[in-house]
Amino acid sequence: MSTQTIPDRLTKQNPLTQYPQPPFPRQPQSRPGDIHKMDPEPDHGEESYVGTGRLQGRKALITGGDSGIGRAAAIAYAREGADVAINYLPSEEQNAREVIKLIQDAGQKAVAIPGDISQESFCQQLVEGAVAELGGLDILVNNAGRQTSQQSILDLTTEQFDNTFKVNVYALFWITKAALPHLEPGATIINTASVQSYDPSESLLDYAQTKACIVSFTKSLAQQVAEKGIRVNAVAPGPFWTALQPSGGQPQEKVQQFGASTALKRPGQPVECSPLYVLLASQESSYITGEVMGITGGTMPY
Repeated sequence: MSTQTIPDRLTKQNPLTQYPQPPFPRQPQSRPGDIHKMDPEPDHGEESYVGTGRLQGRKALITGGDSGIGRAAAIAYAREGADVAINYLPSEEQNAREVIKLIQDAGQKAVAIPGDISQESFCQQLVEGAVAELGGLDILVNNAGRQTSQQSILDLTTEQFDNTFKVNVYALFWITKAALPHLEPGATIINTASVQSYDPSESLLDYAQTKACIVSFTKSLAQQVAEKGIRVNAVAPGPFWTALQPSGGQPQEKVQQFGASTALKRPGQPVECSPLYVLLASQESSYITGEVMGITGGTMPY
């Protein structure tokens, strides 16, 4: 590749200044949030991710594929040669349509499956629909998550606690269980954990617990399915600039300084997760299973 065709994201530069640093303006949103209302708008790789064919012929299902890390993974997978099905809430249809077009523009099949993964029956339908539309399944990315900041356990309702576990833990269990019979040797499962798994913030009591569950789930399942030739890993992001944050995931004062306490003094952009999700989905990571890979910018508690 000549220097004229290398995207800016891949040229040598200072990671401290590669993307916007805080302070950011106040920007409260209602859940689930809209990436186009964020300031600055996140980079999911729409213009910056360039593929090299590392996932040619693969078929992937990604939950939470309309925005954030899921959107970045969907774009990257398509540009690496995979057909991609994404799941998202019906209220996120506009953002999801953008992702579907980006997958199609990469020359790959795109499947949109809206629905609420907090319901077991839908999780089963999601997997069956993705398998039918894609003609199989090679990569499962359990990425969708619920995060709501509460300063005190006294403010944390049973309804919120239950929904956080339903979306972050139960759905991962239901979807993985439904997908496993369709996975052949060489298939991969990638779960999105968090730095909160092992370094929890005081205001994310329920969310941090679910992410710790995901780490244990990943390591246990990896041992179960290794003899089937299926690998299971997790990615543990630090503070990433996604719609999850201004729509209740963090208090507004923390949104304004989001990522400032990391060694790199800024939040990560979703596209900066893409290479890790591609690596774990590709045959290049054939000896990696049961691992939790951090991508945190040198995170301290946030």
